[in-house]
Amino acid sequence: MVKNFMGCKPNSNDIAGGQAILEGVMMRHGANIAAAVRKPDGEIVFQERKYVPLTQRYKILGLMFVRGTISLFEMMIIGIKCLMFSAEVALSEEEKKPQGWEMYVSLLVSLIIAIFFFVVVPAFFFTKIKTYVDSLILLNILEGCVRLGMFLCFLSATLLMDDMRRVYMYHGAEHKTVFAWEDGRELTIENVKKYSTRHPRCGTSFILFVMIVSILVFSLLGRPDFLHRVLYKIMLMPVIAGISYEAIRFTGKYSHYKLAQILSWPGLALQKITTREPDDDQIEVAIAAMKKVV
Repeated sequence: MVKNFMGCKPNSNDIAGGQAILEGVMMRHGANIAAAVRKPDGEIVFQERKYVPLTQRYKILGLMFVRGTISLFEMMIIGIKCLMFSAEVALSEEEKKPQGWEMYVSLLVSLIIAIFFFVVVPAFFFTKIKTYVDSLILLNILEGCVRLGMFLCFLSATLLMDDMRRVYMYHGAEHKTVFAWEDGRELTIENVKKYSTRHPRCGTSFILFVMIVSILVFSLLGRPDFLHRVLYKIMLMPVIAGISYEAIRFTGKYSHYKLAQILSWPGLALQKITTREPDDDQIEVAIAAMKKVV
């Protein structure tokens, strides 16, 4: 296989992607995963591994609307491991480096908080206003607006944190590098800088798709009481994730079509919060990670 960082344009089914981590970027392409992190002294350190996705190992898990939930779970596990690696590398000796159990406890607490604010609170709002709104669709749209409003407030609050702004810059570097690779350009800082920080297959866009799809799916539940609505919403999360995953793949693969561009627009607009223009050093890290996997 010709290395794509030498200028070989991939076909439309050849997908690479990644995520921003602490002072670095993780990239994934096929079975190759690489995290590149810049140490406080300026050196770039790598963590590489091979991982064949479950959707490729087991045919049934690769079926449409099933593969999305499986892929999301796998990426969460991979992302956690890369975050732990980046914390070990990026933090200076004077800073407290988190232990493995501390990271997992923190993620568990974050998950509980997310379920409370994005599932429980909107469900409570729904049950309080359902007697005043006749239209089930309108009722679910109002609930969705509450959920989206809290999400936007959360994202906006992260901009007040210096560390998160740097993560968003690495996020922008990751998107620019993926764009350059998809376009078949040689992976140099000057080439990568020309591309957008906003990508249609971004996880931010995926979350927005989840919120939109959930409005449609939850409309099928009728008007259950509070506890049943919370339970149903948690049970339907894999279904919503599966549908949203297919939607995000569609918009990424057919981004040159008008319909895909319309569907992508809200997510791309939201990425104005979660991505920032990176500096050359951050782009260098993203390129280094990409070259390890393609």
